Amino acid sequence: MKQHEQKHRILILGASGFLGNAIYRELCSYFKTFGTYFTPRKEFEDNQHFFQYNVEEDDVYEILNATRPSIIISALRGDFHAQTIAHQHIAEYVSQNDCKIIFLSSANAFDAYSKYPSYELDKTLSHSIYGHFKIKIENMLLRLPKRQVVVIRLPMVFGIQCPRIQEIKTNLKDNEAVEIFPNLIMNVTIDTKITQQVHYIINRNKHGVFHLGSTDLVHHDDFIKEIIALITDKRAKYKHVYTTNEDRYLAVLPKYNKLPKHLQITSEKVLEELNK
Repeated sequence: MKQHEQKHRILILGASGFLGNAIYRELCSYFKTFGTYFTPRKEFEDNQHFFQYNVEEDDVYEILNATRPSIIISALRGDFHAQTIAHQHIAEYVSQNDCKIIFLSSANAFDAYSKYPSYELDKTLSHSIYGHFKIKIENMLLRLPKRQVVVIRLPMVFGIQCPRIQEIKTNLKDNEAVEIFPNLIMNVTIDTKITQQVHYIINRNKHGVFHLGSTDLVHHDDFIKEIIALITDKRAKYKHVYTTNEDRYLAVLPKYNKLPKHLQITSEKVLEELNK
C-alpha cells in the first residue's frame, strides 16, 4: 500500500446508495472512510464508520464535525432543496478547512443541448428540474478554490446490482414493457469503473471537471436491447418513447481531463462487465 494513501479521511454522503456504496467498498481498505445511510439496515448500524443521515432533517455539520474529513464525496439523493442547503454547508466547511469536495453530477447538466455531445468546459444548460439542480450545486462548488473541487459528470450508470437493471428484470418477470428512447444518443459507464476512477483522482490529487463516460456513443434503444439479451432469451416488450423526432445527444465526453487508458471504458466493455 502506498504510504500517502492512509492519510486521507474520507466521508461519503449517500454511502448506502448504489454508487455511494460501490465507492465506499473501493476506498475503505485504503483510507479511513466514513459513510452516511438513510434507511436503517443492520450492516450500516453495526458499522462504526457509518452515520444515519436524513438530508431533510439533519444538519450535515454534525457529521462533518464528527468525522473531520479531508475529502467529502457527495453521492446524495433526495429532496433538491434540502440537498442545496446541505451543499451550502459543505462548501462552507471546505472553504474553512484543508478539505476537498468530490461532487457526483450528471450529463443532465447539459440536457438543453441536444445537437452534440458535451465536453468539460462547455457551458451548462438544462431544461429539466434535475439538471437545474445539478448545475446549481456545481456552480456553488466551482466558486471555491480550484484545487479543492472535483466535479464528476456521469452519463447513464449501469452495474449488476444497479436500480436500472433491477427494474428491467422486474419488467421482464412481470411481462411488462421496457422503456426505450430510440432517438437518444448517449454514452454509458459502470459502477466498477467509476470506483477506480474516483480512487485515481484521489491518489493523484486531481481537481477540476471530469466527464467519466464511455469513449464511444450508443443509441439508448440498442444498448438496452443488448443488456436484455444478456438477461434473457425471451422476446421482451418495448415501449418506445419519442421525446423528439430527431436524434438527441445526452453524452459527456472528455477533452481536457482525460484519464489514463486503463481507466477509460467503452460501451462494449460495460456489456462485458455486466455479463460476468
